[in-house]
Amino acid sequence: MSGTEAFRAGYLAIVGCPNVGKSTLMNRLIGAKLSIVSSKAQTTRHRIHGILTTETHQFVFVDTPGFQTEYRTALNRAMNRTVNAVLDDVDVILFVIDARRWRDADRAVLARLPADKPIVLVINKIDRLSDKRSLLPLIAALSHEYAFAEIVPVSAEKGTHLDELLRAVGKYLPEGPAIFAPDELTDRSERFLAAELLREKLFRNLGDELPYGLTVEIEKFATEGGLRRIHAAVIVDKEAHKAIVIGKNGERLKRIASAARQEMEALFGGKVWLETWVKVKSGWADDERALKSLGYE
Repeated sequence: MSGTEAFRAGYLAIVGCPNVGKSTLMNRLIGAKLSIVSSKAQTTRHRIHGILTTETHQFVFVDTPGFQTEYRTALNRAMNRTVNAVLDDVDVILFVIDARRWRDADRAVLARLPADKPIVLVINKIDRLSDKRSLLPLIAALSHEYAFAEIVPVSAEKGTHLDELLRAVGKYLPEGPAIFAPDELTDRSERFLAAELLREKLFRNLGDELPYGLTVEIEKFATEGGLRRIHAAVIVDKEAHKAIVIGKNGERLKRIASAARQEMEALFGGKVWLETWVKVKSGWADDERALKSLGYE
């Protein structure tokens, strides 16, 4: 760090509609898979901090659930509360949209963002534009839609223009010391990350409707030397869903658990012994007490 440049550190919320690439963006910025990713809405259900420390800045990115408008359950209300609480606490807001479309749903999210904080518009998925010439008219139109602090087009998937994004947002962080130790990547525990990685594999391998009534509970997490022993319950809403998750002769759940275990080992840097089973808790997604016991805020 130069002698004339003060260190800056602060929190940056990553918000937007479901499936605009918020979790992919944070993972790319941090350089590690902390937020799970799938093509299904409701994949991100919790706030997750991803920490990037450079010589001059500490960026504490807060990945958030997409604003939920389609489903009316206690789970959706909890996710919206999470987003609103994050917005109250951060220094900068990264509002992520899909470069291929600007929708009424995006306008609805923008209307909910606090006007007293710098909002940086992140136009994601520019690699998927069939005509790159459409990007400049989109930027011009959106600059008239709202007085964004910055507008930065990126591709989170390809890693395009992420350095420009960091430079653009860094100046809005307050001057001050680092909030976390320089080598920390997240404030979340391995127990939490294990549940999320297993849930991701379930989302990716199951049908469109089932994941909305599904979650994961880590019932036991023990470390023995370099080995982590993890006992995980897959929670489903209906008895009929149990067989779907398990699959014929248990093959589907075995395949899902094996994929999750491999990613846990890569993230944790050690061997993982993972045992999984399926439990039915009817109505858990619309039960405030059940949600609290499962770690939903």
